[in-house]
Amino acid sequence: MGAVATNLLTRRFGRLTAVDALTLDLPASGVIGVVGPNGSGKSTTLRMLLGLIRPTSGTATVLGASISDPAAYLDRVGALIESPAFVPALSAHRNLLSLARLRRLPEERIDEVLEVVGLTGRSSEPVKNFSLGMKQRLGIAAALLPDPQLLLLDEPTNGLDPAGIVEIRGLLRRLGDEGRTVLVSSHLLAEIEAACDHIVIIRFGELLFSGPIAELMGRTRPHIDVRPEHSAELDALAGVLRAAGWTVVDIDEGLRIDAAAGAAADVNRCAAQHGITLSSLVPAQESLEDIFLTMTGADTMEVA
Repeated sequence: MGAVATNLLTRRFGRLTAVDALTLDLPASGVIGVVGPNGSGKSTTLRMLLGLIRPTSGTATVLGASISDPAAYLDRVGALIESPAFVPALSAHRNLLSLARLRRLPEERIDEVLEVVGLTGRSSEPVKNFSLGMKQRLGIAAALLPDPQLLLLDEPTNGLDPAGIVEIRGLLRRLGDEGRTVLVSSHLLAEIEAACDHIVIIRFGELLFSGPIAELMGRTRPHIDVRPEHSAELDALAGVLRAAGWTVVDIDEGLRIDAAAGAAADVNRCAAQHGITLSSLVPAQESLEDIFLTMTGADTMEVA
C-alpha cells in the first residue's frame, strides 16, 4: 500500500482551479519532493491531504484511509505547514511538552525527537534565542512527536543559510531511511535532487510527472559549453561547429553544443583548425532545474 493516493482530486476557489484532476500514487517510505511554478496548487494539495481544505471533487487516501475522515489517519501523520509557531519565552523542551500534553502523546518522545533533529544540547534555552534554522528543526521535532508514518513538510528549508539547508537535507534523508514517508515541498531544486527518491512536478494544478528522480534524470541530455577567447569570434565559431554537423545554441557569452563529453576533443580540434582558440570548454549534463524549466515553461523556481 502506498502512502498517498489521489484520484482526479480537484479544488476550485470560485473560478480559479487550484488543483485540477490530480491523480497520484506515492510510495511508502523514502523522501518525496513536490515542486511546481508559483501558483501550481502544491500547498493546496498538502492541505487537502491534512483535511484542512475539502476537495471540490475527486478522492484521496492517506495511509489507506479516505481524506473524508481525517481522524482515521492524522494520529499517524506529522506536518510542518508554513513557519513553525512557538512560545518565544519557553524552552524548546517546554514548547514540545505543551504540544505533547495537548495531543496526549507520551512525554518520553520529547527527548527522542530533540535528539533526532540535533537540539538535545539546546533544549533548555528559550526559543527566542534560536536561529531560523534551529526553529525549523524544532518545527520538524514537533511534527515527529506522534512518531508518524507520514511526514508532510512545506518549505522546510525556507530562509535557511547554506549550512542550515545541508543540515535539514541530512535530516530528511535519515528520516526517509528509517522507513518513514517524507513528503516535502521546496523551491530549491538542487536540494530536491540531493534529498529525494521520488519527485512530483505540478503546473497550474496539473500533474506533469510523478516517479523516481532517477527515471526523470534519465531523460537528461549531455552538452558541451564553449566560449572563444575573443568574443568577436563567437559567430564564426558557431558557423564552423554547425558546418561540422553539431546542433549549436547561443548561451550567455558562449555556445552550447548538443553532444556528449566524448566529443569535447573533436570540438576543440574543429575550432583550432579554423584558427579559433577556446577559452572555455565544459562538458556537462542537464540538471533537474533544466528539466523543470523545460517541462513547466517557468521563469522562476518559486513554488506554491
